Amino acid sequence: MLSFILKRLFYGFLVLVGVVTVVFYLFNVLPGDPTRMMLGQRADSASVAAINRDLGRDKPLSIQYLSYINDLSPISIHNSKDELSFWYLDTQKYTSYTKLFVLESGKTVIVKAPYMRRSYQSQRRVTDILLEAFPKTALLAIVSISIALFIGLIVGVLSAVYKDTWFDRIALLLSISGMAVPSFFAAIIFAWLFAFVLAPYTGLSMFGSLYSVDDFGRGEYINLKNLILPAVVLGIRPLAIVVELTRSSLLEVLGQDYIRTARAKGLSQYAVLTKHAMKNALNPVVTAISGWLASLMAGAVFVEYVFDWKGVGVAIVDALEKYDFPVVMGAVLFISVILVIINIFVDIIYAYLDPRVRLS
Repeated sequence: MLSFILKRLFYGFLVLVGVVTVVFYLFNVLPGDPTRMMLGQRADSASVAAINRDLGRDKPLSIQYLSYINDLSPISIHNSKDELSFWYLDTQKYTSYTKLFVLESGKTVIVKAPYMRRSYQSQRRVTDILLEAFPKTALLAIVSISIALFIGLIVGVLSAVYKDTWFDRIALLLSISGMAVPSFFAAIIFAWLFAFVLAPYTGLSMFGSLYSVDDFGRGEYINLKNLILPAVVLGIRPLAIVVELTRSSLLEVLGQDYIRTARAKGLSQYAVLTKHAMKNALNPVVTAISGWLASLMAGAVFVEYVFDWKGVGVAIVDALEKYDFPVVMGAVLFISVILVIINIFVDIIYAYLDPRVRLS
């Protein structure tokens, strides 16, 4: 099992290196001059040259790439003496670090938190922007996937047990409709219906993030009511997937020989489902839910934007509108790390549920 985990960690590391490389070169060939964006109308040639020197844009692209890798890496190499060096250990960038040792060349090896640069517009650290937005997206994703998993498993099991009945047909119709409806369209319809047309009865708001401002000026407070509509909309598609996968997987398992043997021994339907069928039927469901959780956790851009839920998705849209490339690059890398971590975690769960995965 340990070798299986180490292999998955190594593959995840390779994926992250590939993503960093693609993201860096992609955003460095896009049109747009960050110095002009930062200086605006005050952009004279001397100021532009100074900003380019500070950002390292006066260096070859390969040197910029190595510097970006050095900033992102938890273990990095810097020049701690020459302030004019491109690799200088700037304490304004690396606010918290620990020196490991000094190389013979005089370079210092340190351990630090990954540095994702600063926003061109607000000059805030990209890490601070993402960490401020991520808890809201994480809460939205976890609630959405919990709704989808809880309802989806129940409906999927009942559809398999009562195959070809009216319940099964209605469940299939609704699940197909849920997979077919785009998230942004569902968000607009739900916002209009439940927060506009039926607002006097539901009490829901069309727009609103996790925190609302008190009417009496006493500061912000947590308003979980604003979570209902975006969580439901975000959970529609994974809910439909869970219903379909649970039904099809359980039907396949219920047709196996060992299930017929269990029934022949006189076990009840409940015992057959819970003790024999469900564990083997959940493997594809776990895989599907992991992918959806990773994507939702990473930021449901359209749903967050429609409901003004100020998470990672809204931060990405705002950065794209302003050509704030460091924020977009940091968000993409942040999303990639989440995807890799969740996929590794799910691979471990999958291997636990099915030992054949470890052997293969």
